[in-house]
Order: sequence, then C-alpha cells, then structure tokens
Amino acid sequence: MITVIDYGAGNLRSVCLALESIDIPWKISSEPDEILSADRVIFPGVGAAASAVKVLKEKGLEQSIKQFIDSGKPFLGICLGTQIIFDYSEEDQGTECLGLIPGKVIHFEFPEDEKKSVPHMGWNQVNFTKKHPIFEDIEDAANFYFVHSYYPCPDDESMEMATTNYGSIDFTCAITKDNLVATQFHPEKSGRHGLQLLENFSTWDGTYNA
Repeated sequence: MITVIDYGAGNLRSVCLALESIDIPWKISSEPDEILSADRVIFPGVGAAASAVKVLKEKGLEQSIKQFIDSGKPFLGICLGTQIIFDYSEEDQGTECLGLIPGKVIHFEFPEDEKKSVPHMGWNQVNFTKKHPIFEDIEDAANFYFVHSYYPCPDDESMEMATTNYGSIDFTCAITKDNLVATQFHPEKSGRHGLQLLENFSTWDGTYNA
C-alpha cells in the first residue's frame, strides 16, 4: 500500500489514477499518524512553495514526513514535493523549506536572445547519472513530462541520479539519498516510462548501494 500525502497542493488524482492503472494499492491521507505508519509514501504537489510549507506546518505534517524518512521506508517526492524537501527555494521572494536535502531551488533565467519560455513545460529527455532501482527497465534518455519554473540544485552532487537539459541549462531532475528518491518530472503524467518508475517504487525496499 502506498500512502499519497494530501496537503492541498494538487495532482493527487493523477498520481492515484496512475497507481490504479497498474494495480498498485493506494490511499490518500493528511493524518500525521497514518503517514508515519505507512509502508511507503509519495509526496506529490504542484503550486507555490511558501503556501505548501505553511500548510505542512499547520497540519503537523512537516515532522511526520521527517520521521517517516528517518524510519528508512521508501519515500518518493514529485515536482513541488521534490522542491520543498530542499533547504531553500527562490520562489515567493525566498522560502525556507523542509531542509531534508542540502541545497536550494532556483528559477530558470535565460539570456534574452535565447528565447526560452518559462515554465519549462512538456516532454524532455532524462539522462541517468546513476543506476538506481527505480530506473529499472527504463532506458537512459527516456522522455518524461515536466511542468516547472524552478529547478533543484543539491549541494552534494553525489545525490544526483538524473539530469535534463533545457536551453543552456543542465539541471538535476532526480535525486536520491538513502531511502528517499525525488523527481522534478511527473512520472504519473509520463506514459509507460512513468508507470514503470511508479511500479519500481512500489517494490523497492528503500536501500541503495551506489
């Protein structure tokens, strides 16, 4: 059973429909005790960092997320759920986040002559920099779906497990730390590759040897 954290930050339905389509049991919860007792957790989200962090703290979910990760059980962050596990985001004039991953989240900035639109939206290649169990049976440079204006920059490059190029910027799009994995792209919107990633997560035991 996968528990999907509900903190009012959207895209829960698409995550749950994706899990249902591959026969993975799931439930949605916003209760700290239920999250702590879960077998594995998905932390999704779309929207603004500051309001998301505020809601997490108000609901008492900040500590339950940290304690769940400390338990060693598998944890998957998606999009905003990935960004707010970092120390800091440039969004909303600067937002102190959960501080689970050392690093920051910064806005896409391009030279005027590059003419790249922000947000970065649509399909893009994901280039693996690590062989990780959640990428099992997914070919390198597979396409995944992105919608975001900010991207993560981990302080420790060894946490990076995949990158994507957008214009002149190569950015980290997937990270790992022990039992935690997180993606900037949306596996639930990424067709067969995304479903494979979710299936891999559903059987991953939370261990990883680089």
